[in-house]
Amino acid sequence: MSRVDLEHVSKRYAAVAALHDVSLSFRDGEFFGLLGPSGSGKTTLLRAIAGFVEPDEGSISFDGRRVENVPVHKRQIGMVFQNYALFPNLTVAANIAFGLSVRRVTGAEAGRQVSEMLELVRLTGLNERKPRELSGGQQQRVALARALVTRPKVLLLDEPLGALDRRLRQEMQVELKDIQRETGVTTIFVTHDQEEALTLSDRIAIIDQGRLMQMGQPREIYERPATIFAAQFLGDANIFTGKRENDVLILPGGERIHAPGTAATVVVRPEKMRVFAASRAVPDEASNRIEGHITQAVYSGASVTYHIRVAWRVDRPLLVFAQNLKGEVLTPETSVTVAWSPEHTVPVET
Repeated sequence: MSRVDLEHVSKRYAAVAALHDVSLSFRDGEFFGLLGPSGSGKTTLLRAIAGFVEPDEGSISFDGRRVENVPVHKRQIGMVFQNYALFPNLTVAANIAFGLSVRRVTGAEAGRQVSEMLELVRLTGLNERKPRELSGGQQQRVALARALVTRPKVLLLDEPLGALDRRLRQEMQVELKDIQRETGVTTIFVTHDQEEALTLSDRIAIIDQGRLMQMGQPREIYERPATIFAAQFLGDANIFTGKRENDVLILPGGERIHAPGTAATVVVRPEKMRVFAASRAVPDEASNRIEGHITQAVYSGASVTYHIRVAWRVDRPLLVFAQNLKGEVLTPETSVTVAWSPEHTVPVET
């Protein structure tokens, strides 16, 4: 397999900076997610690695060898697109074998390799079907097999599950991760789906307006976002800005919350908070507290999402995710205390 290194890569289209001084390393055999909103530059970055886009500045290396002048077909990559790009007139086996024929692998050897791929992606027995006779998930697996059959050093996935419905997408996330682990191929995939990035990735890079905002393991970025953008893009977040007084942040309503660091803005994830009716006692460890009123209680079976109005916070409500342990749901207009531990108060850059 292969290690991929990008050093100070930039790409402009007229006045728009699609990539701005991006440096990233993708480790041998890892599953790496590029996450960002539409137009953030993540697909441009993937296409630059593939060779479809030539950077204006910087370098791209595979195992220490620069590849800027190496054509696409010699980079030993496999690529899967969101629409799969299968040949509708060819069978499943012929679609998978296409890359082999380009490399002049034919006959019994091609048949053997196609059979191996069909088994890997769990499509044994469907080799004579046409793409139109397959489900969306099966078509996605054919595209994946076609990309893997040439034994690429790097597998590039551009929104590979975006065309599937939610349930099938969740099933394919598990299968895709299993296949990647079995093959050990270095995999870089683009997505705007937060859950998908958290589920699949060994590491994640969040990109916005062509810039690398934060990079690290999914849990690290989710639990300790560095910026407001990272906090809001990867999950839901309650953001507070106040006046700093040593380890205390004084909020606009006068509440004093314990917050580490020196930043005047902090983030608290909704599931880290607890909501208590005004008549109930609040545990001592939940020493950060804000009073408010419930405006909505959204019941989703496994959990309840509370929208809580705070008098001084007119721009948006607080969000609190409560696990459904007892089947109890507090009703709108209930006076409540929102409480959480200081350890879950994360300082961020604005």
